[in-house]
Amino acid sequence: MAAAGAGAAGTAAAQEQQPVWPSGVTSGNLGSYRDARGESEVTVQVGAGDSGLAFDPTMLWVDTGTTITFEWTGNGGDHNVQTVEGGGPASLDSGDPVGEEGYTYEYEVTEEDAGITHYHCVPHTAVGMHGGLAVGGDIETESTGGGNTGWPENIAHVGVPLHAHWVGIAAILGIALTFVFTFYLLKYGESAHTGHGGAQ
Repeated sequence: MAAAGAGAAGTAAAQEQQPVWPSGVTSGNLGSYRDARGESEVTVQVGAGDSGLAFDPTMLWVDTGTTITFEWTGNGGDHNVQTVEGGGPASLDSGDPVGEEGYTYEYEVTEEDAGITHYHCVPHTAVGMHGGLAVGGDIETESTGGGNTGWPENIAHVGVPLHAHWVGIAAILGIALTFVFTFYLLKYGESAHTGHGGAQ
């Protein structure tokens, strides 16, 4: 359950709990995730991504009572939204495939939909147009790295200490200035600070 995936406090703080999605959902196109619990209305794009063959968000977690609006982008051909056979409790079915931009299909989430549902676009199921819908709080979850932005809390802990970076920059500038001075000296034969001598 949700608490089972939590490790030490420091690790848990840097991680995100996501539902355990069916493999057909996670191997689908795009792969975006949104935790929309607490929101009364959510929109899912149908025909998202560069090829127009994805749902966005691909994986969605909502509460009962949420209204989900599936909105067609007009990209990727004709699409529909339908629960995979045996794919879960929610009975998603937008009907025949449609390609019209702005077309919408609304689904009101009820208590009967609690759990995880795997749905797809029937014409494009073979090319990975799949989605997942998690409903309610009684959902099996797992820890992901979603809470980690990739940047450490203290950038000075990356590689060498931060002050050493400044030492390196100063050394590079010093070398560059030495090259410039040497070039000037070789070209003109004297230092920039040397006068042209007195009267002869």
